[in-house]
Amino acid sequence: METIALAEVAAVLADPSRAAMCLALLDGRAWTVGELARTAGIAPSTASEHVSRLKEAGFVAGVKQGRHAYVRIADPRVAELIEHLAQHAGHRSASGLRESLRVRRLAFARTCYDHLAGTVGVALRDGMIRTGLVSDGDGLALTARGRTVLGELGVTIPAGRRPLLRACLDWTERRDHLGGALPAALFERGVEAGWFVRRPDRAVVVTEAAGEPLALLGAQLPADGPGAA
Repeated sequence: METIALAEVAAVLADPSRAAMCLALLDGRAWTVGELARTAGIAPSTASEHVSRLKEAGFVAGVKQGRHAYVRIADPRVAELIEHLAQHAGHRSASGLRESLRVRRLAFARTCYDHLAGTVGVALRDGMIRTGLVSDGDGLALTARGRTVLGELGVTIPAGRRPLLRACLDWTERRDHLGGALPAALFERGVEAGWFVRRPDRAVVVTEAAGEPLALLGAQLPADGPGAA
């Protein structure tokens, strides 16, 4: 049964158009079928068929807002699966200057479903543990000092069934960054405040406005990170 299930999962992602859609959805946002069609370079009717297949496999879920219908990743575990599979695709050498720059941007800062990954994500984890905002003695936990600092930055501490903090293996750094509801809320706040800017390819631009917040969180970034161009 496990062999059959693995083959079924592999078949879902074997189609290049569905794979392109899943990679686009890794930015954590809800997309229309038309937007996914343009991303994959296919007709909307074909995209609709692929979305149906992804729904049947449990990869995506439909979201309705008024008269508009959207699609998003169904579960953080699905996002993790796609992210880890992308790790193996990332082992291939980049061809050309443009692709090389794209790879550098993704390695420096990108979205991993709804939180930060890459060099910046790992630096954020290390900094928050080093400065006592997060403890890792018996699993990851937000400290009282962490709640205070995040409150000062305008980050709302989430409440719900989703784990607040968990380790998420970063495929470019080969070390953990922070996953869970809290890093998602932190990233959302950063986008709203202009600390981070999403790029269409999942890369994230870290703006000058992020300097002070990241310093308060203890994140130490390399001086030679890729630019915003």
